Order: sequence, then structure tokens, then C-alpha cells
Amino acid sequence: MKKTRLLNPIIIFSLALFAWSALLGLWIYWYVFNYMIIIEVGGKISPQFVFNAKNITVLVGGIVLLVAVATGMSIMFMKLNEQLKVTKRYNNFIANVSHELKSPLASIQLYLETLKARDVPRPKQEEFIELMIKDARRLGTLINSILEISGLEDKKKVFHHALHQAESLVYTLVEEAVEQFQLPAGAVEIRGKAPCTCKADRSALKVVLNNLFDNAMKYSVEPVHLTITLSCTAKRFTIEVTDRGIGIPEKEKKEVFQKFRRLYNPDSPNVKGTGLGLYWVKEIVGQHKGRVNVVSGGRDKGTTFKIELPVYRKGKNG
Repeated sequence: MKKTRLLNPIIIFSLALFAWSALLGLWIYWYVFNYMIIIEVGGKISPQFVFNAKNITVLVGGIVLLVAVATGMSIMFMKLNEQLKVTKRYNNFIANVSHELKSPLASIQLYLETLKARDVPRPKQEEFIELMIKDARRLGTLINSILEISGLEDKKKVFHHALHQAESLVYTLVEEAVEQFQLPAGAVEIRGKAPCTCKADRSALKVVLNNLFDNAMKYSVEPVHLTITLSCTAKRFTIEVTDRGIGIPEKEKKEVFQKFRRLYNPDSPNVKGTGLGLYWVKEIVGQHKGRVNVVSGGRDKGTTFKIELPVYRKGKNG
């Protein structure tokens, strides 16, 4: 038996609201039309049929109440629909995390079973051990990222702010990221100057840059190339991270920083991740009283993430 496909709840609600509004409009039209007739022939009919101020007040009050109820229901429905979208993204997140956890665990288990069942030569044993350590670190990074996100949202994450020379700090963090992601020479180019001081948590900013590097690598079809542009004014220290990846469609720019949100692109259908990286970036930058936004020319035109942090000024920053 063929199942009947339900209409989208938004369409159903919109049609119901339209019908309600139309009925209300007909009611108002009927009332005004009859009121005008009574005004014209009011002296020829019985007094109990004549409209007075009290009747009009009741009508207006009823209309206001109906509009208030309709508005309240609309707001409630929008919130519910938004929550359903978050729930759907959360379910996708659980599925992605499960996969991310199973993959390294299965790899570690396979290596251990191989070492137990066979007489593996020493060089091969060392190779297996290195691969298991790598998978274990991958697991640790994933688990720590989830715990860090939870701490940020519950305001339990403690940041250790210190004064840093902005340009020097970025150069150091970029060098560490290049080494961590094993990028080839020339894959990252740093431009501009930032002769200013910022007050920041070094490890937190390292997480920010690492996530932006990781994002660029996931969404680059060709070998990754990043341009880091530095600048500062009297109030703001700016870091721009530009890649040559697949870009972000205009309609999806506002969604990239949402929790559990992962953009699908046919050029990169097998991108792995939890959908927390850019959300984490936004939360950390926000905790530093800064802001982050994204600029992209569209498909295959790359992406630029612009991070602005306050410049430290003695006497105002404390």
C-alpha cells in the first residue's frame, strides 16, 4: 500500500493562518458593511439593532486578541521549527561522531590483533605502534573538542589571558599548524604587519587557527594554499585566513558558524567532521571580545575568514 506523503508543516501552518486571516477579513468587511447600512437607515429600525460604541469596542478588542494569538502561534511555530532543525543537525552530529570514533578504534584493534596473532618483524611493529599512537591522538583530539565546546557553552571554560605581541604570536601559531598538518613549504604565506599588542589565551587562538587550517584542507580540491593577512588599527587587530578552496554559497554564509552545521558540496562529498569546528572558532573569538565573519566569492572562488580582536591599551584593558 502506498503511503500518503504529509505536507511540510510550514505549508500547513501557512495555509491555516491564511484561512484564518481571510475569515477575519470577511468578518471585518461584514461588520463595516452592515454598520454603514445601519448608519443610513438607523432611524427606521429598532434601537436594539443599532451599533454603539460598546459594540465597536468589543469588536476591536476581539480583533486585537485574535491578532495577538495568531502572532504568538507564529512565533511559537518558528521556534519549534528552528528547534527541529537543530535536533536534526544534532542527530547528524551523533552519527558523524560515532563514525569518527569507530574508525580509529577499529584501526587500533586491527593492529593489536595482528601483533597478537602473528610474529610481526620489529620494524613493522614500530610502524604499527606509530599508527596506533596517531589514531589515539585523533581520538583524544575529538573527545577534547567535544568537552571544550561543552565548557564554553556552560561558561566553565577558563581562559588564561596574557599579553602577546600580535604579529609574533600569529607567526608562531602558524608555524606550529604547518608542522602539525604536515603542509609542504610554500603552502602558507603571511602578509602584512601587526605591530600591536593583544591580550589573549595562546592555546585558544591555536585552536582557532588549527580549525581554520583543517577547514581549508577539507574543502580544497587542489593542494591547499593559505594566505594569512595581518593588520591592526588603534582598536582592532585583524587576522584574515584566505584559502583557494571550493568557496561558500551566499545563502549558506550565515549558517557556517552554527553548531553541528556541515556544508555539503558535490566536489567534496566525503568530508569528515563533526560540524563543531567553525562553531568553536566563533565561540572562542567571542570570548575574547572579538568577532569573526566569512567572505566568499562563491563556488570555486575560495573563502576568507576574518578575525578581529581588541588591541590591548594600557589603562582601558586593565
